[in-house]
Amino acid sequence: MLKGRTAIITGSTSGIGLGIAETLAAAGAAVMLNGFGDPAQIEEIRRSLAERHGVRVAYSGADLSKPAEVRRMVEQAVAELGAVDILVNNAGIQHVAPIDEFPDDKWDAILAINLSAAFHAIKAAVPGMRERRWGRIVNVASTHGLVASAGKAGYVAAKHGVVGLTKVVALDLANDGITCNAICPGWVLTPLVERQIEARAKEAGMAVQQAKEELLREKQPMLAFTTPEQIGALAVFLCSDGAATMTGTALPIDGGWTAQ
Repeated sequence: MLKGRTAIITGSTSGIGLGIAETLAAAGAAVMLNGFGDPAQIEEIRRSLAERHGVRVAYSGADLSKPAEVRRMVEQAVAELGAVDILVNNAGIQHVAPIDEFPDDKWDAILAINLSAAFHAIKAAVPGMRERRWGRIVNVASTHGLVASAGKAGYVAAKHGVVGLTKVVALDLANDGITCNAICPGWVLTPLVERQIEARAKEAGMAVQQAKEELLREKQPMLAFTTPEQIGALAVFLCSDGAATMTGTALPIDGGWTAQ
């Protein structure tokens, strides 16, 4: 479906981003990975993706809190892969604290990586997309881009900002062959979340399965986690011809969280 297209996926060395990279590569897109981690492990991920899906896979270690590095990441993708047809802004960080105790540096970092990096990447990628009259921008927001939870001032503010940015970009580019949409996941079963569940189960002296259900029950009517691959499948659809007139949307994939 995406053979001949190229994609950048930020925060794609693990979790949701890696799931999206897998599905885009499986659909035939060349991929640029981005994220932090052990260099040897990242190289193994890059090599494995390329070999299993028969596509070109590159890697950028850009620090997304620095606008100049975001721009260089886009330039590197053009130099190594030929273009940026698809941009998936996925990278994000989190911190939880009451508003009066929320550290200033955490607020600044969350907005820089979760929101400003998406702006800088879109701004850098759009001229090439416009020139080719084709582009797909997918912003990974969150249910917290639509609703709030206590203690998450930075994350909720940034993700609401991502949804707003998505709408403006969609309007700005509506007749340029470029779409911009947001995916809003609820609970996703990533390695990080699995470790959190295991710690929660150990602390409460309960089975891991029970801890999973209790965590889900706090927010979601559907007691099932979304997988990174399911989010990837939604991203692939948004890049397809079937979604050519879908733009400016915020799509929950959240087990009914935001339906309540």
